[in-house]
Amino acid sequence: MKRILVVEDEAAIREFVVINLKRAGYETVEAEDGEQALRIFAADPDFQVVLLDIMMPGIDGLSVCKEIRAKNSMVGIIMLTAKSQEMDKVSALMMGADDYMTKPFSPTELVARVDSLHRRVEMLAQSMRSANNSDEVVQGEFTLNLRRRTLQKNGMDIELTPVEFQIIEYLFSSPGVPIDRLDILKRVWGESYIGEEKIVDVNIRRLRMKIEDDPSVPRHLITVWGRGYKWSV
Repeated sequence: MKRILVVEDEAAIREFVVINLKRAGYETVEAEDGEQALRIFAADPDFQVVLLDIMMPGIDGLSVCKEIRAKNSMVGIIMLTAKSQEMDKVSALMMGADDYMTKPFSPTELVARVDSLHRRVEMLAQSMRSANNSDEVVQGEFTLNLRRRTLQKNGMDIELTPVEFQIIEYLFSSPGVPIDRLDILKRVWGESYIGEEKIVDVNIRRLRMKIEDDPSVPRHLITVWGRGYKWSV
């Protein structure tokens, strides 16, 4: 079942989103504010995607995103914002969102972005269901399990979102080789992605906070100026 939680305080926008997602085959559950969204998610967390407005009265979308992400590393989260300021987008991604969309957006863009994230979440879920201890890639103190879709550092699990895992998996495939930001974008978000390239940079920053001993002086996720990023052990 393709289930999505739609959290939007403006009724007209929420109705627009729900109608188009239902047409695309999604079962939708609606919340009109952050408090209701958290109650719904606590009672029934079986969603593949959460579509979450940033600017809401009461508990804002960033706080809801942070709490949902703390409870579930696998659910896909797309943030909606009416603002164009860069800080809103960066803050959303740093709180654990996988993607963001700036209002207004077309039905085609909405469904395309939701479909893309839903596919990644389902791929991760299927891999987890068929997990065993094979297909491990060990590089230094890191172990990437391709079937369980997990990453360990010195035997300790590192919680990754579906997007974060795909980035690490891609970088692990070519250790020491710089990979262009656009190549990462196409590989992880898809050829048809119509958002901004800098979403890659923010996810790299978030990954550094999880895997590096000192994120300000990274030893593993290295920036190669003018060429992209590389994985180093």
